[in-house]
Amino acid sequence: MRRDPGSVTDGAKPGAVTVVLADAQPVVRRGLCAMLSSAEVTVVAEVATAREAMKAAAELRPDVLVLDVDMPGVQMGVTLQEIARMSPSTAVLIFTAVEDEGTVFAAMRAGARGYVLKSCPGDGIVRTIRGVATGEVILGPTVADQLIGQLCREPRNQQLYPELTAREREVLELIASGLRNAAIATRLNLSPKTVSNHISTIFSKLHVSDRFEAIEVVRRARMGRPGGGPALGYHGSVTRQRVVVG
Repeated sequence: MRRDPGSVTDGAKPGAVTVVLADAQPVVRRGLCAMLSSAEVTVVAEVATAREAMKAAAELRPDVLVLDVDMPGVQMGVTLQEIARMSPSTAVLIFTAVEDEGTVFAAMRAGARGYVLKSCPGDGIVRTIRGVATGEVILGPTVADQLIGQLCREPRNQQLYPELTAREREVLELIASGLRNAAIATRLNLSPKTVSNHISTIFSKLHVSDRFEAIEVVRRARMGRPGGGPALGYHGSVTRQRVVVG
């Protein structure tokens, strides 16, 4: 049921939200197309790869591009940035079964205007498409919790030890949790040698001689005690506001 973008442009109703559906599964595209056709939302193209999605965005300039990140050729940052470059007015809505925290955060950081799971009910996806088309940022409830959790941790950790890189902060947190080098390597999918190099750099930057001193620095900082290096704590507040569907 793939359509040639050039052949469906004229089918858009005046004033209707225009949408490109980018999903590798024909059954998903068919279901969305049928659902949206009765909701004043015009599907102007259906595509099955990231390359086709970028081409459709450039040629058709839809209001919304509904994109499954689990689709051939999707490289989160590159794909979304290229879509934004070719069609700045197009809002990208991630509609997928992928719900891991890293993917959610990468998508929102790359410029997605919404992220909802395929378990979202039909009326929810319609409202979401309409919302992102008018400038809203919309997240499903599970996604919202994950994103808020990541945002809470990242600024805190950046304020802890700004001299450390993001990867070094991850390693430090795992050291503080009691993991040995081999376990840290497995957790972060790194080689033991790379982990050892990171730890040496961390010790140098924090001016400690071993992991026990590093753990003590983290412990003191978490408790807000002086003498433990930069404070390990987020001195601020998070308002749990979220626009959810489903």
